[in-house]
Amino acid sequence: MNRAVYDERPPGSLVPTSVAEASRAMAGDTTLSENYAFAGMHHIFDQHVDSAVPRLQFANDDKHLLACCSLDGTLSIMTLSPPPASVKVTLKGHGGPVTDFAWSLSNDIIVSTSLDGTLRIWNTEDGRCIREVRDPESSELLCCTFQPMNNNLTVVGNSKHHLQVVNISTGKKVKGGSSKLTGRVLSLSFDAPGRILWAGDDRGSIFSFLFDMATGKLTKAKRLVVSEGSSICSISARSWISREARDPSLLVNACVNKLLLYRVVDNEGTLQLKRSFPIQHGSQLVHSIFCPLMSFRQGACVVTGSEDACVYFFDVERNTKAIVNKLQGHGGPVLDVSFNCDESLLASADSTGMVIIWRREQK
Repeated sequence: MNRAVYDERPPGSLVPTSVAEASRAMAGDTTLSENYAFAGMHHIFDQHVDSAVPRLQFANDDKHLLACCSLDGTLSIMTLSPPPASVKVTLKGHGGPVTDFAWSLSNDIIVSTSLDGTLRIWNTEDGRCIREVRDPESSELLCCTFQPMNNNLTVVGNSKHHLQVVNISTGKKVKGGSSKLTGRVLSLSFDAPGRILWAGDDRGSIFSFLFDMATGKLTKAKRLVVSEGSSICSISARSWISREARDPSLLVNACVNKLLLYRVVDNEGTLQLKRSFPIQHGSQLVHSIFCPLMSFRQGACVVTGSEDACVYFFDVERNTKAIVNKLQGHGGPVLDVSFNCDESLLASADSTGMVIIWRREQK
């Protein structure tokens, strides 16, 4: 077990530097602030108003399709084109607040978790519930994620500290695909190849697990205590790959009034703190993302919600004045953010149930 130390290390080679001419030539000679300037609100969805929207996500490789889940017990699939933007289908069936969901790679299926103790598998075209998988411990289900290389397998975290790999085709637990954390399992993220899984709990720990592709078995590898007693509510993994640089990284929200960026230092998922960025985040389940496209312009950008009702963009390579942009318009803590595939639109969701779609300025 290793314990985090909050020191502001100088930025390293997370992404191509200013001399990475190949990437800069492809990206153009514009600053991150110019790239992440927004023209304003494109649309506001209010179908979940009065109940928090804890998660939202654009569909994979899609510009106009996104989904969100709500503590009102439903999920919405929304389409932004052709205009006007509208709710395409509402997924109804959970008997309690919906805590998390994930799109399958082909976007034909969504899996969702709920405080009602069930994992549900949905057809995204007609909103039909294909299968319901009840937690064997009858505990609240708090998070889920697909195995990126095998979408038959989903990992689920529950309130009784357990992780479980589930085969969604059969509804059965995978033998050897379970483990226990030190607290309620709040966040999950695989690396891109699907070989390492990180899980965060409400006691301040991040665990790494090695995932056996052939069997679905989980093997506990490393543990990092970020901050004793703080909730690890968001984990995002990214392998930065270009002609100039590769530096696997983990972006973490941990209720310590900072957004944390870790370097993954080995093939067992060991983490080393690289940078931190000040945000208001002490108790809510706030999430963050790596920007999907423009990572190899001058600097590299991450986006996070915040309890001050704002969306923040940070340049992870900038020593000082790391804030690239700040979006204001929400009426409560911003809990989640998501970019579409070409970064023309950003979605953000808050604790009042409001979902805002922001349109990026076109250069």
